[in-house]
Amino acid sequence: MRRVLMTGAAGGVAGMIRPLLAGIYPELVLSDLRAPAGLGATERFVPADLTDAAAVEAAVAGIDGIIHLGGHSVEGSWDTILQANIIGCYNLFEAARKAGVKRVVFASSNHAIGFYRRRRRIGTDVTVRPDSRYGVSKAFGEALGALYADKHGMRVTCLRIGNVGDRPLDRRRLSIWLSPRDLVQLVRIGLEHPDIRFEIMYGVSGNAVGWWDNDRAFQLGYRPEDRSEDHREQALAAQAKLPPDPIGDVFQGGTFCSAEFTADPDRAGR
Repeated sequence: MRRVLMTGAAGGVAGMIRPLLAGIYPELVLSDLRAPAGLGATERFVPADLTDAAAVEAAVAGIDGIIHLGGHSVEGSWDTILQANIIGCYNLFEAARKAGVKRVVFASSNHAIGFYRRRRRIGTDVTVRPDSRYGVSKAFGEALGALYADKHGMRVTCLRIGNVGDRPLDRRRLSIWLSPRDLVQLVRIGLEHPDIRFEIMYGVSGNAVGWWDNDRAFQLGYRPEDRSEDHREQALAAQAKLPPDPIGDVFQGGTFCSAEFTADPDRAGR
């Protein structure tokens, strides 16, 4: 990997990992609707709207690997999700195929499996249970990645990211927290490991209270450096200030599950 493209480069997650990627790859090409702040010596900005196939093709030209963080990062209307996360994701993979890109690391989400109950520990081989239109778009991206891996030989890694930040912010995030440096480690596995064909891994640090079996990531060399337990006191103090959520507190997806919820809570996620 000499030239790596990062979409969604003006977003919060990109801002946390860009400094950690400096010097790892000779050139990091950053793409978004607007330029991110503070371009480094090895960074170059290429503007692109993911819904504009021609602009995406221009951004992908000459790229060896892609870190696809772009799109709408929370729940939104169907049209918003359709354009940014479904059409945009297709444009990215198709442009990568045309350009002969070797590898794509796709930022999937825990919201692709958000309707599993918190008491259940799950692996990456479970049926997707999206908790939102956003979660549906991430399940679509995983399926699209599998298609391009199997049909076109692209090496694709899908990271079901929990929540990236300097520390977990509440009780739920004690289970799903991912530190920036652990995310970089997972990204590097996707871009560099020789055994990657198509993989789904959980984007989570070494949290003792986690809900996910991340054995495949460990098989590929993942060794998380951080754990949520080191921040437990602060997270629980923050949790105490939040109102109860009878639906969200049951399911792994949290408030994404309770938003617009109209089903029988005893039957959901069964």
